[in-house]
Amino acid sequence: MNTSKVLEFFDAQTLVKKPVHVIGCGAIGSNVAEQLTRLGVSVIHLWDYDHVEPKNVTNQMFFDGDIGKAKVDAIENLCKLINPQIKIIKHERGIDNPYILTGYVFLCVDNIELRKKIVEANKLNPNCIAFFDFRMRLTDAQHYFADCSVKEQVENLIGTMNFTHEEAAAATPTSACGVELSVCYTVKNIVCYGIANFVNFCLGNEPKQMIITDMKTMDVTVFPM
Repeated sequence: MNTSKVLEFFDAQTLVKKPVHVIGCGAIGSNVAEQLTRLGVSVIHLWDYDHVEPKNVTNQMFFDGDIGKAKVDAIENLCKLINPQIKIIKHERGIDNPYILTGYVFLCVDNIELRKKIVEANKLNPNCIAFFDFRMRLTDAQHYFADCSVKEQVENLIGTMNFTHEEAAAATPTSACGVELSVCYTVKNIVCYGIANFVNFCLGNEPKQMIITDMKTMDVTVFPM
């Protein structure tokens, strides 16, 4: 892949030496994988056990022809259409105990309890570099960052996860048929902030630890935590 458009700003081959994990390949994760690929990241681990459903096409990086495919297979195909040389390592059973990971971890799975287990399992792991966490409803979304070498940041991230999956689901807008509502611009907006945080971190700049956006009011709030 020709990376000349971005190379002098962000050389992924030089700056990203450790594994990159995208845990959850739905709305957030599929867009994260696409942007990482376009930035020149050459190896990405994809973690997801789900398959593409018709409703996923509206807000995820899938196409009508992907319906029925495993999400990791569909995202692998998308990434290779962008960069045929990319190496995609698929974990089609998802992630399970002991949750230990090496490198950069993008938490995109739609279960807050699982995300908390992953962070807690790796908070003393010297091989885990940083967490990039995403939360999203209909028009509002949040991105959290934690440098694993800074204990306070990891504890702060864990502190934002003190609620259950059921409580999160209850706060998410749904249709009359019980389908969670989501629009693509909310997804892409918060993913862009998260990827920008990743780039800044790799460049040695100070990432933002919490970013809250609302596409209805067009507000963005940044907290140092």
